[in-house]
Amino acid sequence: MTDRRTNPLSSASARLRRVLAVLAAPVLTLALLVAPAAVATADVEPAPESSTTVQWGFRPADTAQGTDRPNFAYSLAPGGSVQDAIVVTNHGDEPLALGVYAADGFLTDDGTLDLLPTGEESTALGSWIVLAQPGIEVPPQESVEVPFTLTVPQDATPGDYAAGVVSSLVVAADDGVTTDRRLGSRVHLRVQGDLAPALAVEDVHLEYDGTLNPFAAGTATMRFTVRNEGNTRVAPATSVRVTGPFGLAGGAAASVDVPELLPGSSVERTVEVDGVRPLVRLDGTLTVGGEVVPLPGTVPDPEVVVPGVTASASTWAVPWVALGLLVLVVALVVWRVRARRRAKAAQQRAVDAAVAAALAEREAADAVVAGDRDPTGT
Repeated sequence: MTDRRTNPLSSASARLRRVLAVLAAPVLTLALLVAPAAVATADVEPAPESSTTVQWGFRPADTAQGTDRPNFAYSLAPGGSVQDAIVVTNHGDEPLALGVYAADGFLTDDGTLDLLPTGEESTALGSWIVLAQPGIEVPPQESVEVPFTLTVPQDATPGDYAAGVVSSLVVAADDGVTTDRRLGSRVHLRVQGDLAPALAVEDVHLEYDGTLNPFAAGTATMRFTVRNEGNTRVAPATSVRVTGPFGLAGGAAASVDVPELLPGSSVERTVEVDGVRPLVRLDGTLTVGGEVVPLPGTVPDPEVVVPGVTASASTWAVPWVALGLLVLVVALVVWRVRARRRAKAAQQRAVDAAVAAALAEREAADAVVAGDRDPTGT
């Protein structure tokens, strides 16, 4: 079991953002939340810190709703209700006082399902779950079953909801540091009605990182956000393809790992596509599809299909070394051509000058000869 500690004098914003990561394992599921000393969980007084490691188990009870379940999952109509229970087991040698409660679930930036922190009020599924008692005391080496009731409001919107049922142990140390240890299990609910899965892609950007070798392939990097705009849980299937202008050179492709998305949630992802040639201008195409996540024990409805979406972005992929060499060659050719033209022009000017000088000399000689033939000048 992992502990995280904080001093109650630190800022409240820093102490209220670590939440339960609710696991789907059929046995122990563990998360923790660092909370200020002034905040108690489910009216349970903080227990004194002990050198003995406190261990307990938490799992769905075997009820009419199912046995050996990894978590809780229900399908109910608006206004519907179901009764279920959790089992908390004390693996220690001393009595264990725990708080028990439910809280709304949400998706973190890295795609992990978390619960609202202590003190933040649930407004959806977490508020629809009422436990038989807010706190329990479990004798050593024994288990206690805690019933709860989930009631869907009459005006609930059809679709998928996520929450968690949690057990909490608040431990207060002598130095004033309070630790909140938590175990819990996911609760998934599908409110019956029209299911409308929908995905959207936002903020698509493409970049290129080449090499000094103008003929070697580089890496294209695409960044994007996938958002679930429908009312169902969706397991996205995402791929990226990068090609040259007009689809030249065949292109290169890569798949993207995008976690299951709850309705209204989104995740940002970055994918690198290797083997991309520097074809001056690159086009990246992002294709996103997926499937609706079925509830355990159910068969996916073939009529409920996640519409595929595509998005694109472009970037420059100029082979600067090759371009520099080309410019240098062109400049050299231009210089040589101009040099030859200048030399030819200079040579032509020299020839013209020589011809002109010869003609002038000849005209002068002709004038002298003519004067010698007519000494009187008549």
